[in-house]
Amino acid sequence: MQQIFNFIIRNSNRLLFLLLLGISLALTIQSHSFHRSRVISSANFLSGGVYERINHVNEYLNLRTENDELVLENARLKSLLFNKEDTTKIPLADSIKGVKPADIIVSKVIHNSYNTHENYITLNSGRNDGVKQDMGVINSLGIIGVVDNTSPRYSTVVSILNMKSQINAKIKKSNHFGSLTWDGKSTGFVQLVDVPRLASIKKGDTIVTGGQSVIFPEGINVGTIDKIYIQDKTSFYVINVKLFNDMTNLGHVYIIKSKDREEVINLEKKGKDE
Repeated sequence: MQQIFNFIIRNSNRLLFLLLLGISLALTIQSHSFHRSRVISSANFLSGGVYERINHVNEYLNLRTENDELVLENARLKSLLFNKEDTTKIPLADSIKGVKPADIIVSKVIHNSYNTHENYITLNSGRNDGVKQDMGVINSLGIIGVVDNTSPRYSTVVSILNMKSQINAKIKKSNHFGSLTWDGKSTGFVQLVDVPRLASIKKGDTIVTGGQSVIFPEGINVGTIDKIYIQDKTSFYVINVKLFNDMTNLGHVYIIKSKDREEVINLEKKGKDE
């Protein structure tokens, strides 16, 4: 306290000058509208800049929350899309019952390998979240892979960049089917094999899931035709497919659960046993 008093005594003239200057400025601003408006304008400019910077910080800090909300909303919309009812009312005798995905589990990639011949992806969702083996995994751009193993909190996925992966797919325009495989060469391309030569195809045609399995619903994007090869010894094409997905940069994904999976498997098993 004594030091404060000593400081005031030593600087009494300066402090008195500043006090009188402050009083005179206040009286001038109060009595002249022009000066008052200029001061208010300057204050608003300074406070506005501070608020703007604070808002930028808050927006940055809230990006994760907003991103998670967008992912959940996207999952809800995809669920509605996959579960839409057929309004054409095709008679049962003339229709073929397909797989109808019921639920979508939102998950996140926590590990992703893409530099070996047998690549796997690890997700932060497991049995506690309803994830089971052989569920399809997609994101907003297309297919990712198929669930291989699960633990209570995590699951591993056989990536489409795995030479053991085989997924039913088709040419969207012509509905000709084939098997989606990977030759182990490029992370941006997979191969659609066993497509008959009678199929009308061209570069740029879209490849989607075929729906002839209980893993993926029909029509999930895969990529576009990049090159077409003819196998001399067979009557099939080998099609190089450029993926919509960048498999080296994955974030949130959607795990598809099919209500009809067990029913379809049991029915097919019963047919084989007979």
